[in-house]
Order: sequence, then C-alpha cells, then structure tokens
Amino acid sequence: MPRTRSLAWSELKIGLVAVISLVLASVLIFLLSGEGGLPWQRYSIKAVFDNVAGLKAGAPVRIAGVDVGAVGETEFVGEKVEVLLEIAEAHRGRITTGSRATLGTVSLLGEGAVDITPSTQGEPIPDWGYVPTGPPIGSIAEVATQATEGIQEATRLLQDVRAGRGTVGKLFTDDEVYRDVKTLVESLDRVAEQITSGRGTLGRLNTDPRLYNEMTASVADLNAITTRIRKGEGSLGRLLNDPALADSVTSTTQNLERVTGRLNRGEGTAGKLLTETVLYDRLNGTVDKLETLTNNLNAGEGTLGQLLKDKQLYENMNKTILELRDFLAEVKKDPKKYLNVKVSIF
Repeated sequence: MPRTRSLAWSELKIGLVAVISLVLASVLIFLLSGEGGLPWQRYSIKAVFDNVAGLKAGAPVRIAGVDVGAVGETEFVGEKVEVLLEIAEAHRGRITTGSRATLGTVSLLGEGAVDITPSTQGEPIPDWGYVPTGPPIGSIAEVATQATEGIQEATRLLQDVRAGRGTVGKLFTDDEVYRDVKTLVESLDRVAEQITSGRGTLGRLNTDPRLYNEMTASVADLNAITTRIRKGEGSLGRLLNDPALADSVTSTTQNLERVTGRLNRGEGTAGKLLTETVLYDRLNGTVDKLETLTNNLNAGEGTLGQLLKDKQLYENMNKTILELRDFLAEVKKDPKKYLNVKVSIF
C-alpha cells in the first residue's frame, strides 16, 4: 500500500498565491473591459433598434459622452434588434423615460456605441425595462437615406419638367407659353424705354423735376392742412377737436334715432303711414279716384271735361263773359238808363 505524502506549507502557499493572482487578474481584466463595474454594481436595461449597424457586445454605452456601461448580447425580436445594456447603478437616475438611446461611433473606423441622452424629467427605467430609442444623428446611413430621397425628388422634378407639367414644364415644352413670355419681356422693354425717354406720366416723373417739385409742394400742403386740422382750425378741425360740436352731433344723432324709433312704432302720421295698411289703402284709393277724374277730364266727360275738350263751348262762354263785361261798362256810364225805379203808393 503506497504511503500518503502530506503537502508542505511552502507548496500550499504557492498554490494559494497562484489562485489569488488569477482571481485578481480576472477582476482587473473585467474592470478594464468597461463592463460597468462588478455585477452587483450595475443593472440591465434594453433598447430596440431597426438596425444596429454592426454594434457588437462589449461596445461602450455613454451618457452625454461619458462611458457608463457596456453592450451585452443582441438578438432579433421580429424585424427589429433588441440590445441588452449593462449600466452602472450610480447612473440610474439619469436614464428615464425622457431619455433617448441612439447609435453612435467611437472612432472614425466606425466602431459602434450606444449614446443615451440624460434626462431627469421622466420616470427611471426599471431593471430589464426599455429605454426609448431614436434615429442615429449624423450616421452614414441617415446621410445616405437623405441623399437618396433628395435624388429621387430631383428625378421626379426633372421628369415633370420634361413631361410639360407645371409652370416650368410648360415654359420648357409649350411654344405658346414661350411666345407669351417673350411678348411680355418685349412689352416691359418698351415700357422701360418710354420711361427712360420721358414719355408718359412715369417718364415725366422720372425726367421732369418740375413734376417732382409739384408733388412735393402738394405733400407739403397736405401736411399743412392736417396740421391745421389737428390744431382745431376750420370746420374739420372743430369737428375733431371741439367737444361742444361733437356733443351737438351726438345729440342730433340721438334725435334721429328717436324719430326713427317713433316711425318704427307707428307713432304720428308718418309712422302710421309706414305701419298701418288702412291709411295706405285710403291714400291709394284717393289716388285711384284722382286718376279716374283726370282720365274723365281728358276724355271730355262732364262739364269740366267738355270745357277742356269742346272749343265751341269755350268760345261761347268767352263771348258771354265779354258781353257781360260790355253791359257792365254801359251800366257804369249811364246807370239811369238801366236803373229806372218807379215807386207808386196805393
């Protein structure tokens, strides 16, 4: 039977030192890898992106540019990619529902990172919760997408121009529009030539200083008139500045309002004429009778009608009046001849 050999203290000490060294080396490597501290010093949250653009495990997680953790594993969730983020516990209060996680880069070589905007306005993200995400700012993919959209818009615009759609398209393809524009340009040239040569009102205004001086004098007169009005001179000035005249106008307006109110209520003759149909009917009937009377006179009916229409009757009456006038003249000359009064007593 073999003999059991006991370990010497020196051998045991070497083994313990080796184990401790391995543990310390492991801890040092773990700390240098940027994992955000020891496991009990960090917590886990998640973020979902449409495209992680080559983001790998161990990539840094930054808040306002400061490393606070590292990227864990990534996996597909439907058509999107879910990224696990290991964050130092000390920064829990800086990542809330008001924060946004975007994809960034560490260097010009394109090494990926996750940038989180700090926010203290929302609720803190719980363990294994999801931080809201947004599009990466200034990423190559975003720039390429915007450039592609711009090229597509420019292509569609050129196609519309070539097809003659829109004003610019018609200008390039429609000869009639071209002729209209050409005619307009020629008309503008003629107008400019007339103005330059001093023809017309604008031309005279451009070349004749007398017209300018007259306009300046007119403006000065207008300023003087407005100054007088502001000072209360003249009728307009008194109307604008005299309180008594304003009160008089206000009183007149109030009287007119009272008169129109009485008319609307049917008070007085004019009010009854406006509101009562009986008075209107009477006036209308009187007008009808007058119209009938004038029609009869024009038709020669009655004495007045015959007097207006019958010339012989007019001449007879005129002759009778003349004879009566002659008779009265003879009576005045010799009243005894015609006024012989005999008195007899029985």
